[in-house]
Amino acid sequence: MAKYSPQELAAQLKSGLLSFPVTHFDQALEFDEAGYRDHLSWLSGYPVAGLFAAGGTGEGFSLTAAEIDRVVRVAVDEVNGRVPVVAPATGGTATAVAQAKAAEAAGADGLLLMPPYLTEAGQEGLVEHVSAVCAATGLGVIVYSRANAVLNDRSVQTLAERNETLIGFKDGVGNIESLTRIYAAVGDRLAYIGGLPTAETFALPLLQLGMSTYSSAIFNFVPQFALDFYADVRAQDREAVYRRIREFVVPYLDIRDRTKGYAVSIVKAGLTAVGRPAGPVRPPLQNLTDGELAELTTLINKIN
Repeated sequence: MAKYSPQELAAQLKSGLLSFPVTHFDQALEFDEAGYRDHLSWLSGYPVAGLFAAGGTGEGFSLTAAEIDRVVRVAVDEVNGRVPVVAPATGGTATAVAQAKAAEAAGADGLLLMPPYLTEAGQEGLVEHVSAVCAATGLGVIVYSRANAVLNDRSVQTLAERNETLIGFKDGVGNIESLTRIYAAVGDRLAYIGGLPTAETFALPLLQLGMSTYSSAIFNFVPQFALDFYADVRAQDREAVYRRIREFVVPYLDIRDRTKGYAVSIVKAGLTAVGRPAGPVRPPLQNLTDGELAELTTLINKIN
């Protein structure tokens, strides 16, 4: 059973940095439950506001429905209420509704609604899709606006008015005008979450648009650095933020941007670099080369 009401979850998520843990695999690319539990135990010892299981960084797109359910159940059990656990709802409407119900049964505290798989859709269809998932459970829902499911301000306003359990808007586009329009239309009715790859890059400017938090992938392997960076952002300490961007984030991005999909692969490589390996990524993603791993390890050692 969820430990947070939708409104309680919204307040909690807005209060701090968000953790998006990787999903551990063994060398046969099967779920490594023991490794995942150890990772969650480590991460949940840090003061984060929420843990999102089987998300993008967690390779949720590569997991079967049964695997997602197992990962969510393990996360709920291992974290044991120390932080809220948010589960994914993915795919088309029927699939997303089924996953939402499974997440509620597993004891998750909320849902991150991913874009529907493959198909393009107009705004009215997206509104119906999000509303169907919101109506499926009593859990708080955060909608992820990106790819083939980018919501405009009118759609977000309609969804917020229609669905009491819609509590959050996660942005994966970074369009300043669109975000300004959405905040102007809805205000503090929703929690706003930065969801661009390596969100630290955008954290300071997006803070001005009402995004008090973001999904931190690097928290997986340099959790204290990620928390210190977040504190600097919230304090609007520009000098400290840009110093950290220069010393770590930009060279990290230089490695990440060499191959499509590295936004996830580099996070698992980071865990290898700090002696907490999470196993390989599943195809179609590919692992960093040995040379890139060595380069990343040197970079991490400079800030640890």
